[in-house]
Amino acid sequence: MQHHAEFGALVPARWPAHALDEWTAQLQSICGNFNPCRAERASVTGGARTMDAGGLELAQVANDVDVIRRDIGDIRTDYGENLFLLLQLEGTCGIEQRGRQSIIVPGDCILVDSSSPSIFHFGGRFSNHLSVHLPRQLIFADKSVRVEVSRRIEAEDPMSAMLRAVVAKLLKTHAGDRQARHLRELLFSATRQAFAVEGELDEPVPLDSAGGRLEIVHILIDRHLTDENLTPQWLADKVGISLRTLQEDFSAAGTTVTSLIRMRRLHLVHEQLTQMKNTANAITIAEVAYSAGFNDISYFNRCFRRAFDCSPKDILQQ
Repeated sequence: MQHHAEFGALVPARWPAHALDEWTAQLQSICGNFNPCRAERASVTGGARTMDAGGLELAQVANDVDVIRRDIGDIRTDYGENLFLLLQLEGTCGIEQRGRQSIIVPGDCILVDSSSPSIFHFGGRFSNHLSVHLPRQLIFADKSVRVEVSRRIEAEDPMSAMLRAVVAKLLKTHAGDRQARHLRELLFSATRQAFAVEGELDEPVPLDSAGGRLEIVHILIDRHLTDENLTPQWLADKVGISLRTLQEDFSAAGTTVTSLIRMRRLHLVHEQLTQMKNTANAITIAEVAYSAGFNDISYFNRCFRRAFDCSPKDILQQ
């Protein structure tokens, strides 16, 4: 069964063949360090390309490789600030992330986090999906909703139909249209509700390894990013390890707890300012910075310029 009535133009009768290296280069230029593996043939049937969907980047990834992996080393060199909302159009795809395993079929949706290791299983069979790149900190910023990644939403679920419909509408909307911003906000809100869960931390991630502990810490940082009490000691206490162990885990990953919190807060401000540009807003840059957890505006401005090579005001005026 195929669920691509909204995306018929993206399901051609025949797909071209590419050399594996060529297809890999296309994929990595779009999505970052994702590494495909092909056991037998050196060619890939499909393609990888990007489209603009009302101001959001959308990738179409079609292939018949065996496996695509993204591990800790890939994340360390290519840290992702996106959530990928996958909409399956053709074939099947098995996904492993955060201790969960899911198989998506046409019409299904799933949310994948670029900052967590992941494995995509295709088994040499053809698969075609859309990947909407959502700003992860904006999705996690709403404290009233706990968003769960790597959980499949079936094609028959009305929320899946709604997500597909909004994405289809965004594909037909120019980024500069007045409607585009409202459609993006609708997609953000619909994504939060579609993947919302209740309850406390219950991620099936082992705590007896540095990788497992870091997974939990990343989740906690996302959920409590703007809280005043978000400190390395608070995170260590929450995970049940010493501050020294937490610092050693991060040091082995090539970073520190403090720098990760700061960078995610900077990305939250950046995405909020990006959504505000070209609109009439009574909220000031300082208020956005304060709400993200910064309490020293001069320090915030220095960090922002260092991270993005521009000032916060430049984002609003682009």
